[in-house]
Amino acid sequence: MPIVSSNYNPPLLFRNSHFSTVYSGLVRKVNGVHQKRERIHLSDGDFLDLDWSYAHKPTDQAVILLHGLEGNAQRAYITGSAKQLNNHGYAVCAINFRSCSGETNTLFRSYHSGASEDLDAVISHILASKKYNQIFLKGFSLGGNLVLKYLGEGRIIPKEIKGALAVSVPCNLHSSLKQLLQPINYLYAKRFRNHLKTKMREKQHLFPSKITNQDIKDVKTLKDFDDIYTSRAHGFKDALDYYKKCSSLQFLPHIKVPSLIINALNDTFLGTECYPYREAIENKSLYLETPKYGGHVGFYGTQNITYTEKRVIKFLNEV
Repeated sequence: MPIVSSNYNPPLLFRNSHFSTVYSGLVRKVNGVHQKRERIHLSDGDFLDLDWSYAHKPTDQAVILLHGLEGNAQRAYITGSAKQLNNHGYAVCAINFRSCSGETNTLFRSYHSGASEDLDAVISHILASKKYNQIFLKGFSLGGNLVLKYLGEGRIIPKEIKGALAVSVPCNLHSSLKQLLQPINYLYAKRFRNHLKTKMREKQHLFPSKITNQDIKDVKTLKDFDDIYTSRAHGFKDALDYYKKCSSLQFLPHIKVPSLIINALNDTFLGTECYPYREAIENKSLYLETPKYGGHVGFYGTQNITYTEKRVIKFLNEV
């Protein structure tokens, strides 16, 4: 489809990428969302925690929300999205990826950008309840990449999946990784790395023979983490193999469900390969919106409702 024009034009301060990103990630608060946790058990013996919130009236429409790297279902960009969706008549299932719900998962593996089998398990679980006839997907950053990979990698997509929206998506994981390692992103990368090293130590307690103290010391960058842990734990040769196989960019031509990608042009986490103009033009089911501003999962809006929280309601009504 043609590229979607964007009318997002925030106040002057929020045109700054870093201010927008930091405000959304660390400052913004969302109240009034009441979540009920459900734990599901996976076929490999592990578990996922799902945080549900509901519309004021019974509905057969549900939206699955997927957070970003080292996020969870209580982050403001998830609860803000859930609040708007609930207010517009949708039930919301916010997934906590493995080890992101406050409890370490039971296996040596964890979550990663391409773990679409976990999303598939959640969708199968929801469909088995027979409560929802229409299901939509919304992913942020890593979660957005996962949504797009799920839709385009060749599985049979249930007929109940009606549409998807992906925000601030690192469609090319290696391109995004190179951006995160730039000096301009040093503080973000350091924060991510420290969180991931903490989880490595938690894994070490459970699997002392698989992670050594030296392994943890050797994680100096995010790529080191993917070389030392992500690739070993999830069956990839190394970090580059992981990025190559799990980047959603290669799967975009095969998406047949209406899907909208919103990537801000001033997102410092995204390289040029993360803006799939050609793929959107050539695929009638794929829409790409590239606002000039927004930062990474920023998109400040008035009344504490972000642009993408308003945009998803409009998009879901259209599909």
